[in-house]
Amino acid sequence: MNPADSAAPVPEDEPPFVHEECGDTMWDAVLAQPEPAAACRVTYLGGPTAILDLGGLRFLTDPTLDPPGGTYAVVPGLTVTKLAGPAAVDLGRIDVVLLSHEQHHDNLDTKGRELLQTVQLVLTTPASAARLPGNSRGLSPWESTELLTPGGVPITVTATPARHGPAGIEPASGDVTGFVLAVGGAHPFQVYLTGDTVFYAGVQEVARRFQPRYVFVFAGAAQPRGPFNVTMDTNDALDTAAAFPQATIIPLHHEGWSHYTQHGAAFAQAFSTFGLSQRLLLLTAGAPTDLPV
Repeated sequence: MNPADSAAPVPEDEPPFVHEECGDTMWDAVLAQPEPAAACRVTYLGGPTAILDLGGLRFLTDPTLDPPGGTYAVVPGLTVTKLAGPAAVDLGRIDVVLLSHEQHHDNLDTKGRELLQTVQLVLTTPASAARLPGNSRGLSPWESTELLTPGGVPITVTATPARHGPAGIEPASGDVTGFVLAVGGAHPFQVYLTGDTVFYAGVQEVARRFQPRYVFVFAGAAQPRGPFNVTMDTNDALDTAAAFPQATIIPLHHEGWSHYTQHGAAFAQAFSTFGLSQRLLLLTAGAPTDLPV
């Protein structure tokens, strides 16, 4: 079963972030209780796509849900091919899509676009939001929005800078964003999703401002246009590990597409060579993984 086919529409009368007002006495009782901890679980679907469950709020990154075999234009005369479909899991109700950008098919394919119509909120770049339906909100770098889990735990989502290749590529690649999710509650923690980027000064600035427990690097050393990378290779991932010394590095975007030139084994070998295997987590597609917080 294709995951996109199982995505349930969001009931209009059950918004995920709106909570009924209470009288003063009830508010006093609520405020007297300690905030709950937010659990963290990730399910990798393949490519750049993963489900991130945070305290009952379900996020989905860059939806690529088409079956394998599709060929997609990058520029006239140049195409990429999808080699593997998404893991066959039930998406359930997706509350928020975190979309690094919509202009490339390996970050948002046909079924992924259909899915966007079933969720209440899509966070992305302002340029992508302008091209997508009304449920999309554009965030510029360092702009934030706050969400609430069903248990009342706040999650602040901050857009982060990303550069989709070497210096000067922006006119060709278009705008891209990453995200930091800062989870409050009894045990606060942060998660950083780099989006499609190489390691550069913008990623270093994220490291200066935040201390994420987990960093999801969009890897694969993708080369859709020629002999240069537009996403992180093993060097970039190692530099990211050095910039975030307390974080576990979790690669996404390294399998399932023809233009990925480095896969999970390359990242495992690189981290092992530097004695950093304990800092790397390679996810198994379709297998929910609980992340300690």
